[in-house]
Amino acid sequence: MRLTKPTFPAPGHDHGRCTADAIEHAEKVCKVRAQKLTPIRRQVLEALLLSHRPLGAYEVIDELAKSMPLPAPITVYRALDFLIANGLVHRIESRNAFLACGHDHDAAAMVAFLICEFCGSVGEIPAAVVAQSLNAAARTTGFAPKMSVVEITGICAHCQQN
Repeated sequence: MRLTKPTFPAPGHDHGRCTADAIEHAEKVCKVRAQKLTPIRRQVLEALLLSHRPLGAYEVIDELAKSMPLPAPITVYRALDFLIANGLVHRIESRNAFLACGHDHDAAAMVAFLICEFCGSVGEIPAAVVAQSLNAAARTTGFAPKMSVVEITGICAHCQQN
Protein backbone atom coordinates (compact mmCIF):
# COMPACT_ATOMS: atom_id res chain seq x y z
CA MET A 1 0.00 0.00 0.00
CA ARG A 2 1.28 3.42 -0.93
CA LEU A 3 0.19 6.23 1.37
CA THR A 4 -0.35 9.12 -1.02
CA LYS A 5 -2.19 11.24 1.53
CA PRO A 6 -1.64 12.06 5.18
CA THR A 7 -3.18 9.56 7.59
CA PHE A 8 -5.31 12.34 9.10
CA PRO A 9 -5.71 15.37 6.82
CA ALA A 10 -5.41 18.72 8.56
CA PRO A 11 -8.80 20.20 9.51
CA GLY A 12 -8.36 23.08 7.03
CA HIS A 13 -7.09 21.00 4.09
CA ASP A 14 -8.44 21.54 0.57
CA HIS A 15 -11.30 19.05 0.80
CA GLY A 16 -12.49 19.80 -2.72
CA ARG A 17 -9.09 18.76 -4.09
CA CYS A 18 -9.07 15.75 -1.76
CA THR A 19 -12.46 14.62 -3.10
CA ALA A 20 -11.51 15.26 -6.72
CA ASP A 21 -8.32 13.22 -6.28
CA ALA A 22 -10.28 10.32 -4.76
CA ILE A 23 -12.81 10.32 -7.62
CA GLU A 24 -9.97 10.45 -10.16
CA HIS A 25 -8.32 7.51 -8.36
CA ALA A 26 -11.63 5.57 -8.45
CA GLU A 27 -12.01 6.21 -12.18
CA LYS A 28 -8.48 4.91 -12.83
CA VAL A 29 -9.02 1.81 -10.69
CA CYS A 30 -12.27 1.01 -12.52
CA LYS A 31 -10.68 1.59 -15.94
CA VAL A 32 -7.72 -0.70 -15.16
CA ARG A 33 -10.09 -3.39 -13.87
CA ALA A 34 -12.56 -2.96 -16.74
CA GLN A 35 -15.27 -2.03 -14.24
CA LYS A 36 -17.88 0.70 -14.50
CA LEU A 37 -18.12 3.53 -12.02
CA THR A 38 -21.84 3.95 -12.64
CA PRO A 39 -23.61 7.15 -11.59
CA ILE A 40 -25.00 5.58 -8.39
CA ARG A 41 -21.60 4.11 -7.46
CA ARG A 42 -20.02 7.51 -8.01
CA GLN A 43 -22.74 9.22 -5.95
CA VAL A 44 -22.30 6.77 -3.07
CA LEU A 45 -18.53 7.32 -3.15
CA GLU A 46 -19.03 11.09 -3.26
CA ALA A 47 -21.37 10.89 -0.25
CA LEU A 48 -18.68 9.02 1.67
CA LEU A 49 -16.08 11.58 0.59
CA LEU A 50 -17.97 14.46 2.20
CA SER A 51 -15.87 13.96 5.32
CA HIS A 52 -13.15 11.70 6.63
CA ARG A 53 -15.62 10.01 8.95
CA PRO A 54 -17.35 6.68 8.37
CA LEU A 55 -21.04 6.73 7.46
CA GLY A 56 -23.64 4.04 7.94
CA ALA A 57 -25.56 2.90 4.86
CA TYR A 58 -28.66 4.83 5.92
CA GLU A 59 -26.57 7.96 6.45
CA VAL A 60 -25.37 7.53 2.86
CA ILE A 61 -28.99 7.19 1.74
CA ASP A 62 -29.91 10.38 3.63
CA GLU A 63 -27.01 12.22 2.02
CA LEU A 64 -27.99 11.03 -1.47
CA ALA A 65 -31.64 12.01 -0.86
CA LYS A 66 -30.52 15.66 -0.67
CA SER A 67 -29.75 15.68 -4.38
CA MET A 68 -31.79 12.87 -5.91
CA PRO A 69 -34.92 10.78 -5.30
CA LEU A 70 -34.55 8.56 -2.24
CA PRO A 71 -32.54 5.53 -3.40
CA ALA A 72 -33.55 2.04 -2.33
CA PRO A 73 -31.33 0.59 0.40
CA ILE A 74 -30.47 -2.44 -1.78
CA THR A 75 -29.17 -0.07 -4.48
CA VAL A 76 -26.85 1.64 -1.99
CA TYR A 77 -25.70 -1.68 -0.51
CA ARG A 78 -24.89 -3.01 -3.99
CA ALA A 79 -22.91 0.13 -4.76
CA LEU A 80 -21.07 -0.22 -1.44
CA ASP A 81 -20.30 -3.89 -2.20
CA PHE A 82 -18.83 -2.88 -5.56
CA LEU A 83 -16.76 -0.09 -4.02
CA ILE A 84 -15.46 -2.40 -1.28
CA ALA A 85 -14.60 -5.15 -3.77
CA ASN A 86 -12.53 -2.65 -5.74
CA GLY A 87 -10.68 -1.26 -2.73
CA LEU A 88 -12.36 2.15 -2.94
CA VAL A 89 -14.29 1.87 0.32
CA HIS A 90 -13.63 0.10 3.61
CA ARG A 91 -16.14 -1.20 6.12
CA ILE A 92 -15.40 -0.12 9.67
CA GLU A 93 -16.64 -3.18 11.53
CA SER A 94 -16.94 -1.65 15.00
CA ARG A 95 -19.07 1.21 13.66
CA ASN A 96 -21.01 -0.80 11.05
CA ALA A 97 -20.10 2.03 8.73
CA PHE A 98 -18.21 2.72 5.53
CA LEU A 99 -15.22 4.92 4.72
CA ALA A 100 -14.01 6.13 1.33
CA CYS A 101 -10.42 5.17 0.55
CA GLY A 102 -8.16 7.13 -1.76
CA HIS A 103 -5.05 5.03 -1.16
CA ASP A 104 -3.50 2.84 -3.82
CA HIS A 105 -4.13 -0.73 -2.68
CA ASP A 106 -6.38 -3.61 -3.57
CA ALA A 107 -9.34 -4.82 -1.54
CA ALA A 108 -7.29 -7.64 0.01
CA ALA A 109 -4.54 -5.36 1.38
CA MET A 110 -4.39 -5.38 5.16
CA VAL A 111 -4.78 -1.97 6.77
CA ALA A 112 -5.29 -0.83 10.33
CA PHE A 113 -7.89 1.82 11.00
CA LEU A 114 -7.05 4.59 13.45
CA ILE A 115 -10.33 5.94 14.83
CA CYS A 116 -10.26 9.28 16.65
CA GLU A 117 -12.58 9.26 19.64
CA PHE A 118 -12.89 13.06 19.59
CA CYS A 119 -13.53 14.12 16.01
CA GLY A 120 -14.61 10.75 14.57
CA SER A 121 -12.10 10.86 11.73
CA VAL A 122 -10.61 7.59 10.58
CA GLY A 123 -7.12 7.19 9.20
CA GLU A 124 -5.60 4.08 7.71
CA ILE A 125 -2.10 2.73 7.84
CA PRO A 126 -0.52 -0.32 6.18
CA ALA A 127 -0.62 -3.38 8.43
CA ALA A 128 0.66 -6.29 6.33
CA VAL A 129 3.23 -7.26 8.99
CA VAL A 130 0.53 -7.26 11.68
CA ALA A 131 -1.75 -9.37 9.48
CA GLN A 132 1.00 -11.89 8.82
CA SER A 133 1.69 -12.22 12.55
CA LEU A 134 -1.99 -12.57 13.45
CA ASN A 135 -2.64 -15.08 10.68
CA ALA A 136 0.43 -17.13 11.64
CA ALA A 137 -0.67 -17.19 15.28
CA ALA A 138 -4.17 -18.26 14.25
CA ARG A 139 -2.82 -21.02 12.00
CA THR A 140 -0.78 -22.50 14.88
CA THR A 141 -4.09 -23.29 16.59
CA GLY A 142 -5.42 -25.03 13.49
CA PHE A 143 -7.61 -22.06 12.63
CA ALA A 144 -7.81 -21.04 8.96
CA PRO A 145 -8.08 -17.21 8.91
CA LYS A 146 -9.94 -15.53 6.09
CA MET A 147 -9.99 -11.87 7.03
CA SER A 148 -8.29 -9.69 9.61
CA VAL A 149 -9.49 -6.25 10.57
CA VAL A 150 -7.53 -4.09 12.97
CA GLU A 151 -9.22 -1.04 14.48
CA ILE A 152 -7.38 1.14 16.95
CA THR A 153 -9.20 3.88 18.85
CA GLY A 154 -7.46 6.89 20.32
CA ILE A 155 -6.97 10.57 19.65
CA CYS A 156 -5.58 11.95 16.39
CA ALA A 157 -2.71 14.43 16.39
CA HIS A 158 -5.02 17.31 15.40
CA CYS A 159 -7.32 16.73 18.39
CA GLN A 160 -4.37 16.31 20.75
CA GLN A 161 -3.23 19.82 19.80
CA ASN A 162 -6.59 21.37 20.72
